[in-house]
Amino acid sequence: MTEEDSQPPLEGLSDADIDTAGEAAEEVTKILPSIDNAKILRGETYTYHSPIPKSIQEDPEGEVILGVDEAGRGPVLGPMVYAVAYCLKSDNPMLREHKFDDSKKLTHTLRSNLLQTLTTPNTTLHRKLGWSTISLSPRDISAGMLRSTTSSSTYNLNAQAFDATTTLIAGVLASGVNIQEIYVDTVGTVSTHQSRLQKLFPSTTVTVSKKADSIYPIVSAASVCAKVTRDAAIEVLVPEGEEIGCGYPGDEKTKGWLKRGMEPVFGWEVSM
Repeated sequence: MTEEDSQPPLEGLSDADIDTAGEAAEEVTKILPSIDNAKILRGETYTYHSPIPKSIQEDPEGEVILGVDEAGRGPVLGPMVYAVAYCLKSDNPMLREHKFDDSKKLTHTLRSNLLQTLTTPNTTLHRKLGWSTISLSPRDISAGMLRSTTSSSTYNLNAQAFDATTTLIAGVLASGVNIQEIYVDTVGTVSTHQSRLQKLFPSTTVTVSKKADSIYPIVSAASVCAKVTRDAAIEVLVPEGEEIGCGYPGDEKTKGWLKRGMEPVFGWEVSM
């Protein structure tokens, strides 16, 4: 990592920053362009695409690799975030130099610091690494699972995850990026997932693998983008003076917050 990439750590927002959901959202938005506070608070699904990195703009014929990963699968609070990260194949070694790894293996500070550096102009990461996210809200995930795609199947979480993956990849390809290799952390059976993606993107070489976020640095980069975006979205949703946990239905803090806010007859009140 070069000296220009050194940034102060993001240890989280201070108590003053999260006095209200709006203030928290405003502060997080300053850090992450993938955070749309209004859409998060309204429970909407949305997509973010970074600018094409300068290194790719300067070498449009250069071979590009792209990785895909997610964070927050099956949430009850906060979005499920799918992310892609991409760079010139020749720039792949710099991801190891920046300590990218499976986001679950990295500390909150290191993950956040990496993404802050990525979004800071004139840093190596900003010049060489592009990224996109799609944040699927729990409301839209649930609505999707209640509708049928055919008479015999539902639009389940795996189907929604596949569509999120293909939407992000197609978006990067549509911008003119010369993607030659795609690496994906598997959803479901590896061979089936890889075959479906390969048919959709025949001009690329698709590799689907379990633990891809630990094996391929470009997938690690996508993992960090997804995880930090989801964590920041949870910060946006934190009510004043409360803690809602990580947003998974099995999390005790999340379950406690939901129980405290549930009206016995009418369920949960939605406030905008």
